Parts: sequence; structure tokens; C-alpha cells
Amino acid sequence: MASLTGSVVFDEALIRRFDIHGPRYTSYPTADRFAPEFGADAYRQRLVQRRDEPRERKPFSLYFHLPFCSTICYYCACNKIIARDHGRSAKYLKYLAKELELQTGFLAPDDRAVEQLHWGGGTPTFLSHGEMRQLMALTRRHFRLLDGGEYSIEVDPRRVDGATVVLLAELGFNRMSVGVQDFDERVQRAIHRIQSEEETFAVIDAARDAGFRSVSVDLIYGLPRQSAAGFERTLERLLAASPDRLSIYNYAHLPALFKPQRRIPESDLPTPDERLRILALAIDRLTAAGYVFIGMDHFARPDDELAVAQRAGRLHRNFQGYSTHAGRDMLSFGVTSISQVGTSYGQNVKTLDEYYARLDEGILPVFRGVGLTPEDVLRRALIGSLMCHFEVVFSAFEKKYDLDFASHFSLELAELAEMERAGLLRVEPGRIAVLPPGRMLVRAISMVFDAHLRARRTRNRYSKVI
Repeated sequence: MASLTGSVVFDEALIRRFDIHGPRYTSYPTADRFAPEFGADAYRQRLVQRRDEPRERKPFSLYFHLPFCSTICYYCACNKIIARDHGRSAKYLKYLAKELELQTGFLAPDDRAVEQLHWGGGTPTFLSHGEMRQLMALTRRHFRLLDGGEYSIEVDPRRVDGATVVLLAELGFNRMSVGVQDFDERVQRAIHRIQSEEETFAVIDAARDAGFRSVSVDLIYGLPRQSAAGFERTLERLLAASPDRLSIYNYAHLPALFKPQRRIPESDLPTPDERLRILALAIDRLTAAGYVFIGMDHFARPDDELAVAQRAGRLHRNFQGYSTHAGRDMLSFGVTSISQVGTSYGQNVKTLDEYYARLDEGILPVFRGVGLTPEDVLRRALIGSLMCHFEVVFSAFEKKYDLDFASHFSLELAELAEMERAGLLRVEPGRIAVLPPGRMLVRAISMVFDAHLRARRTRNRYSKVI
């Protein structure tokens, strides 16, 4: 497996040919397949099932969605709430406490170990120091955070100083994700996010001084007024700081769905050719600097835990993205957050009013989800293998799921023929191997095995009966 990972080839012709819309596969089935039939009662039953199963339970992964931001970034598609003071966040924390009490009430008393925690948003560092202490104290009241775990937070350098970084380390955080997007001032003005290099590097330096194990930087390509030359300057400055991980996300301009994006004129967006030049540049610079391609838009230093886990075949994918903690149930708290318990997913309601109302009634705020079928479990594992390791070994699935791989997936293997002829992958006796030119397109390859997507596509191929 190690020989397959870590390299990627940018092939513009292939990207143009196979660049289609598709899921990111942080779950399978994907969130758009969740249904209201799987609501609070069904999710509660899954928690009880975990409690009552006579087996050794793995530690939890926890996620807290903190939706508040003090200003709006025009490109943002996250679920966020613009707030000017801490009145709203103070109330939100009170209800997070209610949800913690409610969810953990269905767990066994000895089932509280945690080895992964993440605060996302929104802007988690919108919280005051007192609120941060309060939320971590609430968490530790209900759970036991294990030594050596992965405890991460998303940070906006515009709202963080050295004292805040020290506090985060004291609270137990050891990983940090720093939003940058682009240092080009023209781009920053166009997206309404003015952020200096000095404050960004001050946060990165403070994190290292405070003992953080890993610092990740988030960039976006395809933003308004962005150019390959400007993005290259941003990369050069960041690479000089040697972050442990970098994520290069693709900006999706969907103003019909996300109102803030309506403030971005389409005429300001880079052309498709320029977008590809920016992406090619990023891949070239990062690989030349020694970073390993983890998958999709993620790169890491060779000694980073993600790269080590990928080489060892232990890399996993969940709602927090790529992870070293496979097979963990994830309990999530706050509006829109998604939990994974056993073979099920449950998503919380999307508005504060709904969230508060349900918790006031003592009801779990889950409004939709899905219980996985055995076929879903099989395909989730297969897609995960493609996304994390760029290969599928037939014998591993045949042994675990008691099937003949070639027969079970005969339709899918036939569909892969076009991608194989194009050089994206190779189908060998007993194995599918994604080749370096296909690794940027692993989402498109994974879609071939998405039975839910297949059902929708198949229906659309038929003529209407009326």
C-alpha cells in the first residue's frame, strides 16, 4: 500500500474530461440521502444499542459546532451566525450543556473515553476565554479525554492573540487549523476578509511555542481577483513557515444557495484556465517542498500523523475530513452537526430556534439521518479505501463480507473501463489501483461505487411514463 500513496500527477486534459460534480464522501451514504424518518427516536435507539452491546467499546470522537462569526466572509458556505457580542454565544453554551446532558444520559457510565475532539464553525475563537473554559469544563464533566488524543480547533488569526493560544493549549488542544485563503490584498478585499501575514504567522509561531503537535493551513483557489502569480506569493510565504498540513480547497460559487456569495460578481472570478493554473501551481510547489498528497485537497509533511497513517493503511475519513482514528463513533453537538453511531448517521436541526425548542422539551435535536444497510456498510468501506489509500484489495472485502468481489461489483468494474483506458486507474487481478494521474479525481472514481447516486442516475436515463 505504501508504494501507492504520496504522489500525484496534475493532468489538465484528464481533469477537464472527468471534472464532474460529486460528493466529498465524508460519509456514505452522503448527507443529501438523510431522511426525516430517521429522527431523534431512531438516533436514541442507536445510542442505547451501543450502551447495551456486550463488547469492548472504542473511545469516542467528539465534534462541537460553534456557528458564530463577528464578520462575514463573502465566499463562505458554512452554517454560521453573525454576532456582534457574546449574548448569543452565552445562550448557545447553555443549550450545548443541555445537549451534552441529554446525549450522555443514554451512554453507559464507563463509556466516556474520548481520543479525538474538534471545535469547528463558524469561528470557534469567537468565544471569549471564559466561554472556552466553560465549554471544555462541560466536556470534561461528561467525558474523559485520553492522554495522547487528537484535540483540534479551527482558528481565525484575526481574533486570536498569544494569550488565546496559550489558553487553548492549557485547555488541552494540540492541533490547530488556521484559515488563510490568500494573502493577496486584492483578493482579501473582494472576499471581505482582511488578514495580514504578520498576525497569521504570529499565531502559527505562538502555537509552536505552546507545544501544539500540528498546525494546518487552509487555502482556497478560485476566489475573486485571484491569479496564479498572486497565489504563488502566498504559497512561498506559507511554505517558509513549514506548516505540518495544508489544505487547498476549491471555491464553489453558488450564490443561489449562499447569500453572501451574491456580493461577489462573477466577472471577478478567475477563468477556468486560470483556476487550473493555480491548482497546478499549488500541486507543483507543495510536492517540490516535500509534502505528501493525502487525498483530494490535503497535503502533509512526511512525518505528519496523516502521512504516517496513510503509509500504514490506517487512514480514515469522517465528517472532520481525513483522520487517524478509524472505527470511532462520533458524537456531535450544536446546530447542523452530524453524529455517527454504529451503522447510522444523525444530523441536528439547522436553526437556533429549533435547536433551543427541542432541548427545552428534552428531545434530542436530531431531525434527519439514516440507518445503513449491510450493502451501505460494504460500499462505505470500499469508498473509504479509495479515498484514503487509492486502492481496493478484493480479498480483504471478500473475506470480511463473504462475497465474490468481481461478481458483486461486475457493473462497477465494467464502468471503470473508460477510466482505466484514460490512465486514471488500473484494474488488476484482485485489485483496483488509482494511478497518480487519477488521484486528484478520486471522488469521480468513488462515485462509480455509490449505489444511491447510481439509482438516481438510472432513473434519469429512462423516459417519463406519462
